[in-house]
This record gives sequence, structure tokens and C-alpha cells, in this order.
Amino acid sequence: MPSESGDKHTQQSPLLRLCYCWLESAQRGLTAERYERRSRYLVLLVTAVLLTLAVMPSPQFLAVTYREGDIATSDIRASQDYLIEDLLLTEKKKAEAEAAAPYIYDLDPTANIEIVRRLEQAISIARNPEAEGGRLQAAKVLGMELSAPEFGALARVKQERILLSEIGKNLAPYYRQKIVAERESFEADRAHGIQVLDPETRQEIAGDFSSCVGLPFVKRSLAGIRLTQGASPRDLETIKGLLLRMVTPNLSFDRDATDHKKSEARNAVRPVLFRMKRGEMIVRVGERVTADQAMKLARVNKSQSLTPVLTALGICGLILVLVYLPYRFARKNIRKFNPTNKDILLLSLLTVAHFALLKLLFAVSSALGGVFPTIETSGYFYLFPFAASVIIVRIILNSEVALVYCAVCAPLIGMMYNGSLQVVVYALVGGIIGAHGVRQCKERGTIFNAGLKVSVANMAVAFCFHIYGEGQLISLQTVYCMMFAFASGIINAVYVSGMVPLVEALFQYTTDVKLLELANLNAPLLRELMIRAPGTYHHSVLVGNLVEAGAEAISANPLLARVAAYYHDVGKLKKPQYFIENLRECENKHDKLSPSMSALILISHVKEGVELAREHRLGLPIIEIIRQSHGTSLITFFYQKAKAAEPPGTLGVDERDFRYPGPKPQTREAGLVLLADCVEAASRTLTDPTPARIQGMVQKIINNIFIDGQLDECELTLKNLHEIAKSFNKILSGIYHHRIDYPEPAYKEKSVAAKKPEDSDNEPPKTEAGRDDGVAKGGAEDLRRLGMS
Repeated sequence: MPSESGDKHTQQSPLLRLCYCWLESAQRGLTAERYERRSRYLVLLVTAVLLTLAVMPSPQFLAVTYREGDIATSDIRASQDYLIEDLLLTEKKKAEAEAAAPYIYDLDPTANIEIVRRLEQAISIARNPEAEGGRLQAAKVLGMELSAPEFGALARVKQERILLSEIGKNLAPYYRQKIVAERESFEADRAHGIQVLDPETRQEIAGDFSSCVGLPFVKRSLAGIRLTQGASPRDLETIKGLLLRMVTPNLSFDRDATDHKKSEARNAVRPVLFRMKRGEMIVRVGERVTADQAMKLARVNKSQSLTPVLTALGICGLILVLVYLPYRFARKNIRKFNPTNKDILLLSLLTVAHFALLKLLFAVSSALGGVFPTIETSGYFYLFPFAASVIIVRIILNSEVALVYCAVCAPLIGMMYNGSLQVVVYALVGGIIGAHGVRQCKERGTIFNAGLKVSVANMAVAFCFHIYGEGQLISLQTVYCMMFAFASGIINAVYVSGMVPLVEALFQYTTDVKLLELANLNAPLLRELMIRAPGTYHHSVLVGNLVEAGAEAISANPLLARVAAYYHDVGKLKKPQYFIENLRECENKHDKLSPSMSALILISHVKEGVELAREHRLGLPIIEIIRQSHGTSLITFFYQKAKAAEPPGTLGVDERDFRYPGPKPQTREAGLVLLADCVEAASRTLTDPTPARIQGMVQKIINNIFIDGQLDECELTLKNLHEIAKSFNKILSGIYHHRIDYPEPAYKEKSVAAKKPEDSDNEPPKTEAGRDDGVAKGGAEDLRRLGMS
């Protein structure tokens, strides 16, 4: 893999370049190893925070989950001792206290005196002829409108003291008894309980109020009296009418004070609490939640939600543990588990997006619980695409990463769904089956076949859950859940089919489906290679056959190896005439060039091939194999030519000028392409390609490449090299097999005899000046020392 950050980032999509630049700016100044480690820690922390937001239970979800009438999906016990308020009983006691609160009445003990005093002031105003607006002033004092006759009667009072004394004597008995607005209402309130307060001091006034009289009764009684002194009889009748209008209750109901009293009584009631001990069973799996159980669950959840920060910290810490420890175990113990920074970034974004989708589906299913009451809320879980992200990881990366990813995600999904063990098992089984179903995803239909396998597995799990939970083979809810479980596999397949091309485009991954598209020999770049460089095209096809057989022999990726072989020499399109396999009867252009210039032209085809691969979006794996397909091997022909042409006494030819820049093959597929390229080129030089000569040539080539150190950085073992040699021998023996000499017709003999000797198939080929066979001289040791026979 490339070590230069610039080369790496130019191969990525804009999204990845942005993410990598951000990480680089955050980690500037660190060594490469520390940078990679800290970048992964940073991604892990951000992912954990985002997943915490998704996993944390929301209040609306809990309300639906613990609603009265729901079926419990798991046993729920009290995790600690709780003092829980009995809301119903507390509300009942508060209502009783509120109803028992007394009604508040205000008692004005000087109400009759106040009436006499106001009449006195009104008479004084009326008898003063110099006062302006006397009638209005008198009306204001009396607190009511005053007509002209009434004002005139007040003005004509001659003996006001006698009149006012007589009025006071008539009012006093009624006000001593206490006047109320309505006798019947007051008696009802008194039976309930009343509290009489002084309106000024707000102190309670004790006394017997059973003899209170109603205002209508008082007015009827006063209407029957006859005033005799102080004015004319006519004016006295007018003044009596004013008096009847001025009489008001002196014991009146105070609504605001009564409401305040009731509120005090309600607030004075202490909550009714009961103790729930730690470990106490609240609800069992399969039970229908009662009102009392729903109340307990709601109160427990409320008490827990009082510390959201601590809850979030606990969930975040658990996520970090669940992600980090399996990752470390897999890195140490699983050989193929070696995700790059780009892989980790993909896993992070994919996980966050997947959990956000599941959270949304959780909300929708909770809302549907009220729309379709015949379907239990927990039944909708069987419909969710839990396995989708695991399938995508298997298609994009490999089985090892997908298995660890599934083992991490399944418990987190169960946490998000209120700690449901059923959801954990359901997600784990579906993810494993889905990942297994796409292990050889070489066409889009494979995804849907995997989806059907997930459907079957989901139905089996759902059926077992319902037998275990309900204790019967079939029920209406079982049918619903089986239908949802079957549909879930199809939903997973549709979701994955839509997401995989998007992931390929954004992250520049090359899946097997993409490789199959590139393997089409009618692809634009291969068609151009066939037309402009037919020799290189034929060579690449043969190398593709060799590496495919070798990859199958050592359990590498045959498809990736074959497609990479097709494109490994695509850079020769820039100058096809400088490579001997593309020459026919033309002059060899290298005859007029110095060896160093010829080597430079040959070396440049690797860089030009990388540029063409990027331009045609072949994908990072193909680009990397193009860069590594020649390793740092020596261009032997021109190196020897340069050494032979160097003048005596000079410093000598620098071997580094005649070596490819590398890097050396980093993967088994890249190593296979290098081996097959050299073997196929060397096989063209065999005069008589018998099986024995082919075997010896293959052994020599592989041995020399091994001695040159070109395979030091890939994972090819001696056993692998032995199997590769056997597969190469088999393919090359089939290509160069001997044919039976068919008798020629008489009319063709003459033309056959007239052929030039150089046209014979048995003539040794010319030396391929433009072909790099990657073989170092002096490597004649037999491959038995490499474990080959």
C-alpha cells in the first residue's frame, strides 16, 4: 500500500479526502504510527457519542413500551430500592382534602353604620346650595345613581339627626343577625363548613351564624316600615326607597380566598408512597401490562431519567468497551482482520446511519401501535433490517470484519430496544446468515438470494420465540410475526442493493460486482488496449488466466487477481510501439535509444497505467496492483546492455536506475500478478515448450523472484509458491501443447514449401527487448528449496 499521503488521498472520493484532511490537521506533527492510532481513537470516540444519542431510550418510546395493555417482551425487575408515589391514591387524597376545605366568608360588623354615615354625607351635600354638581357628588357618596326627586328629598330633610337615628334603629336588628345574599346557599355552605374572616385583619371571627337572614327577606321587611320624623311623609317614602337600594349583605362569600384555601389544603397532602424492593418482579415476559404495573414502570423510568447525564455516560462507556475490546481481540487473533483507516471510517459512518434508521423505525412502529391495535408493538421489530449493515460490510470488506462487526452491533441494537434479548438474538442470527449469503457476491441477484436466506432464518427465530413465550404453536400474533420476519429479508436485500453502489462511489471500494463489470473484455479501456496494443492485450489475457488459476490454488481472490492482470500493463497504451510484443515487422525503436532512456520508458508505463486507472475509475485495489505489479524488479536486458556499453574506468552503471520504483507487492493477488507476468513473458522465449522445459522455466523464474526479495512484503508462503508453480505449469502446458501434423492438400504443398523459415511456428522468437521478465541472472537453483516439487 502507498505510504505517501498525497498519493493515497488523490485516490479517494471528495468525502474521504475531506475526512482525511480533517484528521490530518487534528493530528499534525505525529509520527505515522501515532497518527494512525490517534485517528482511530478519535473516530471511535465520535462514533460512541453519536451511538449514545441513538441508543439512549427516548421518553415517547418508553411510554409506548410500558403502556397499559401491552405485552411485556422480557422480564423486568427493580434494579434498586424505590419509593414510588401512588399517583391514583395521592390524587384521591388531594381531591378529598380540596373538597373538605371550608368556604370563606367576609363579615363586615359596621355595615349598618356605614349606610347611615353615607346618608348623612349625602344629605349634607344636598342641603348645600353653593356646591357645584351636588347631585353627582351625593351619588358618588351613596355608590349609586341618584335621581332629581331623590336628591330633592335629601335636600329638604329638616331634622337629619332624628331621621338617621330612626333609620339606624330599623337596620340594626338585621345586621346583628347577619345578612347574606341567599339564605339557602348559605345554609348549604354552612353545612359543608365555613370560615368567617374579618376583611381588614383577615382574622377568623367565631360565632353562631345560624340566625342569618337573606337579603330579599330584609328588603321586604324594610319595605313595610314607616319613617315618621325628619321630613315630609312624601320625602320620607323617597328616602326609604334609597335605603332599600343601599342595603347589602354584611356576610359575603369570598371566592378568591376560598380557592386559595382549597389550594392550600390540596398542597398540604403528602404523596402516598410505597416501597419496591430491589429484585422485585414488576412484570413477566408475555404478561399483559396492568395499570398498576404500567404506573410502576413509568415511575421507575422517571426516577432513572432524573440523571440523563449519568445514563448517557454509562451507555457511552459500554459502547466503547463493546467496540474496543472485540477490535483488539480480532487484531491480535484473526489474521484477515486488518481494517485500514478508510475501512474504520466506513464502519463508523455506516453504523451511525444504520442506528439512526433503526431509531426512526422504532418511532414509527411505536406510533403504529395505536393505529393497528391487533398487532403488538413488539411484533414490528421482526420487520426491521437489522442485518443490512452486516451484509454491506461483508460485500465491501471481508467475512472476518463482518463477523466482528455483527457481534458488536447486535448487543447495541438490543440496548436501543429496551434491553431486549430477543432483538439481540434476532439481529445476530440474521446478520451472520446474511453475511454468509453474500460471501461470493458476483452479481446483484446474489444479494436477493441472501435476503431470502435471511427471511428463512428470521422466520425460524420468530417461530421459536413465540413457542417459547406463548406456549402454543400458532396464534394470530405468530402469523403476523412470521410475515414480518419473511418481509424483513426482502427489505434487507433492497436496502443493501441500494446502499452498495453508493458506498462504492463515495469510498472508492471495488466489490466483486464491480470487478465483474471491469472483467468484461469489451470494457472501453480493454478494447482500446486490444486495438492499439494487441500484443500487450494478449499477454494480459494470458496473465489473467495464470493468476486466476494460481489464486484458486492458494484461496486468494481469483476475480480480483484476474481483473488486475487484465489492466496491469494498461500504461503501455501511451507508447505501445516501444514494447516488443506490439511490434510486427517494424523497426525496434530501442535500437536508437540509450539503455537508460529505454529503461525510463519501460518504467514510465507503470505511472501512466495508474493515471489511466484513476481516469477510468478502476478502483483502489486495481490501482494498487498496477503500482505493485512489477515491484522493484530489475530491467535485466537494458541493465546488461548498459553495463556492456560503459567505458572502462567509469564509476559504473547504477542498478537503481534500471529498477521499477515499486512498491513491492503488498497482497497475495499483487504477488501473483508479478509472478504470472514474468512467467508468461519468459514462456515466449522457449524454443521447444515441452512440459519439462515449462516446469523448469517456471521454477527458475519464481526462484529468482523470491531470491530478489520481491515477495518479502506479501503473504505468499513457500507452500503457496509450490501451489502457484503447479497451477502455472498446468495452464502453460495447455497453451503450448503439441498438435498432430495434419496432411496438407496437394494444392497447398507448394505454398507451404514456399514459406520463409522465419514464419515457422518452431522458430525461436526474437529477443524481446521491450519485455521485462523480472528475472535476475544467477537464479538457477531448483524450487525444491522453496518447498516445490
